[in-house]
Amino acid sequence: MFTLLMIFIALAFIIVAIIKYDIHPFLALFVGAIGYGLITGMSLELIVQSISDGFGGVLGKIGLVILLGVIIGTFLEKTGGALVIAQKVLSYIGEKSVVLAMMITGWILSIPVFGDSAFIMLNPISKSLSFKAKVPFISTTIALTLGITASHSLVPPTPGPIATAGILGADLGIVILWGAIISLVALVPCFYFAKYATTRVIIIPKFAEGEKTGHRKPPSLGKSSLPIIVPLFFIVLASIANYPTHPFGDNSFTTVLQFVGNPVIALLLGAFASFMLPEKFDRKLLSSTGWIGDALIIAAPIILITGAGGVFGKMLQNSGIAEIVSSNLSGAKQLGLLLPFIMALALKTAQGSSTVAMITTASVVAPLLVTLGLDTEMLRAFTVLAIGAGAIAISHANDSFFWVMTQMSGMNIKQGNQTHSLGTLLLSCTAITLIFVITFFL
Repeated sequence: MFTLLMIFIALAFIIVAIIKYDIHPFLALFVGAIGYGLITGMSLELIVQSISDGFGGVLGKIGLVILLGVIIGTFLEKTGGALVIAQKVLSYIGEKSVVLAMMITGWILSIPVFGDSAFIMLNPISKSLSFKAKVPFISTTIALTLGITASHSLVPPTPGPIATAGILGADLGIVILWGAIISLVALVPCFYFAKYATTRVIIIPKFAEGEKTGHRKPPSLGKSSLPIIVPLFFIVLASIANYPTHPFGDNSFTTVLQFVGNPVIALLLGAFASFMLPEKFDRKLLSSTGWIGDALIIAAPIILITGAGGVFGKMLQNSGIAEIVSSNLSGAKQLGLLLPFIMALALKTAQGSSTVAMITTASVVAPLLVTLGLDTEMLRAFTVLAIGAGAIAISHANDSFFWVMTQMSGMNIKQGNQTHSLGTLLLSCTAITLIFVITFFL
């Protein structure tokens, strides 16, 4: 019980450091992990080994995956390719279904692009369409934020799900496939919430003079889609090839498919595809001061936080937490997917960042997978999704996305809580319910 108490103290230290004292999550996680090792009596040699194995082990698996995903998103954002995809989705669905259009567009765009950036890019379209179609601006705004949130927490190659899958050793193809299905189905009640339940909140959109994309000539839809479709296609295909039934046989073709379907190689191909997006390619874009340099700056904090989470997880593992929980928590197996979901939800609500909540939860849960009865290929993937579902809610005043959304749409804090915050709770609960139903039949 002493060790379990120390875990809660370490988690409390991390949360308080991030929220109250505005300490960077990397430092909070890293110091919290070392502090946990010291107060639980681990040897100094084992603490140093845990730092080395935890940081290097996790980043060796997913550091490049996160970076390459960010590079793809950066090129899509800066060339206007992301907006091309968004506008095409809108044209297919039509202005009569503006709320649905904004939700689906947000869901698609948030897969390669960060949530804050996705909202910033799509907010002008949301305003224009709500005005033209005479639909409440609050409805298109909340549809957009919930669509963005769903894929941000549940569908790789967004950093949170990628990092979580890497920490738990889950098959990325399975996570992508089921994450896409669950997130889309979970948005069904959110669509009705955005369309009908939010209309009591009135906000008037303010149009800036000459709101434009700012891109001289954006790439075509085909070019814009390639950096997303190519890596997802090969990752899912390689995952199918790895099934125990060997649907593609055991031959050289399967070997090549497994190579190009490795997340690092697949995303590298996606990154190469994104280099074709600029109207006129300039080698300076690949320099340290170009778009690659910008992507490195964006990816670095996420990679460091992920590494620190790996240190925390390895420290827990080397302290013997799995054996302690097994002997002291006889009902742990019955908790199953509920434990990672609740933990991620509590961390997200407490400190605001979905990515930090997912990485921290994954680091704690990783040594407990066997104890919780989640140590199979399929259940590891669904553990990633349960953590993602928990990390959706509740988005409120300590979440940067909450402030981007409220400030750009003209909402006050109360209105944001009544609409976006409540919507994230609905999305989170719907997603975990679907996960339980699916795993019951699987």
